[in-house]
Amino acid sequence: MNTRRDFLKSSALGTGALMLPSSLSQLFEAPVARQPPMRFIFMHKGNGLFPSVMVPPSLSAQDMEKENKKEAFEVDLDKHELPKWMSVLNAHKKDMTILQGLSGRMCTNGHHSWQSCLGVYAATERLASIKWATVDFELARLFPSPLEHIELACFPDGGGNARGNINGIEKGFSARGPQQPNYAFGSPKVAIDELFKSVSNNESGRVRYELERKLLEFTSGNQSGLSQDLIGLELAKVKNYADAMEDIRTRNRKLDAMGDIIGKNIPKLDKKYFADNISTIDRQLGHTEILLSALISGMTNVVTFTVDELGTPYTGVPGLETEKINLHDVGHGKSVGKLTAPEVREQLCHSHMTLIDTIVRRLKSVPEGKGTMFDNTMLCYFPDNGETHHSTGIEWPYLIMSGRNAKLNIAGRYIRLPYWGTEGHKTIGNWFTTILNAYGNPIKHFGDLDLGLNKLIADQTGPIKRFIG
Repeated sequence: MNTRRDFLKSSALGTGALMLPSSLSQLFEAPVARQPPMRFIFMHKGNGLFPSVMVPPSLSAQDMEKENKKEAFEVDLDKHELPKWMSVLNAHKKDMTILQGLSGRMCTNGHHSWQSCLGVYAATERLASIKWATVDFELARLFPSPLEHIELACFPDGGGNARGNINGIEKGFSARGPQQPNYAFGSPKVAIDELFKSVSNNESGRVRYELERKLLEFTSGNQSGLSQDLIGLELAKVKNYADAMEDIRTRNRKLDAMGDIIGKNIPKLDKKYFADNISTIDRQLGHTEILLSALISGMTNVVTFTVDELGTPYTGVPGLETEKINLHDVGHGKSVGKLTAPEVREQLCHSHMTLIDTIVRRLKSVPEGKGTMFDNTMLCYFPDNGETHHSTGIEWPYLIMSGRNAKLNIAGRYIRLPYWGTEGHKTIGNWFTTILNAYGNPIKHFGDLDLGLNKLIADQTGPIKRFIG
């Protein structure tokens, strides 16, 4: 083990070090005195999301004509039916927004998008392509928590970020900063082992946690002492390492102080969720329970959840339990069992909606302040690569669930914004700028610009002003 990188990658402490915020003084400041923090959940999927499947089937002829021409308009969702695959969310229509018309041509489109859809830049598998922190991390810094941010993923078994290690801890789809990918938990088992080890009821888990604490204490002090004999770059490396060790110790002290509430919210999962051959559907369900436990216990205020990626091997799908679904083949129109490719897409998206229903219902059941936790929550569901399998990013549909304390004036509506290249068109960069501005980050514009829009639109920067307030 010759380098700090080797140590971090091989030790149980490495994951914690790589997932820590850069400034703990900022981390533990309350965002708003005596006010519950806002929580943000980013759920993204692979293989595109057709804009056409997001349209309420009960639109009037006049509105449907605008829809077909992709002209701007909006309607109240409580006056309309949801698409069949979204019907499980009927009880939440007043909290829902279907947002159409955004684009993301500055991102990496097509098969794999890496950090593109959350960073709004063209990303590749090369770390050098990561330009800045993704929007979820920017929000996590506005609403600090002991773990800052948690990422869960149903990794692909080939291509994409995981490179076949779908049950481990691998590079995720978010980024902490320039050239700094986040790391995501690939299975419910590894997520529980790492996130809840401080309150483990398992004796070996508690012993492991106590040993790690002792190792942290020794390593932090030892590396600080070594720094006296080093200069230049090596001194900076050791200092960063020692700081990271101390940051983990500080984080653990905060988690220890929260032991009672964390212990009460440990996910209670059946043994099937801990199997190495867990089905994709069970993996998603397990991750959903972990997501809820982490939010409800206060371990984090921001969770990013990759519900699937193009290379995710789909198993356990209701009605197709004996099939292993290849999303790439579905993207090219291949049927599975008795279902056509569009029907398979609808079945998978319906499954995602049941996860969202579980999240919304659970958060609505947890009292907080004068209401519930959901009042202070915003969830975004969207494709990681745009509108189709071989997408161009010309459209980027969004489904948003937001509680009554959300600072965006969008709930309960189907909104179609002006189409790409027309006056008033907005990108996902404008969308993320809107969210960040609304919650206290005054950034002028988040993300890269679409150079193709420069000659068509005078100014493509800034928030979507009518959404704020």
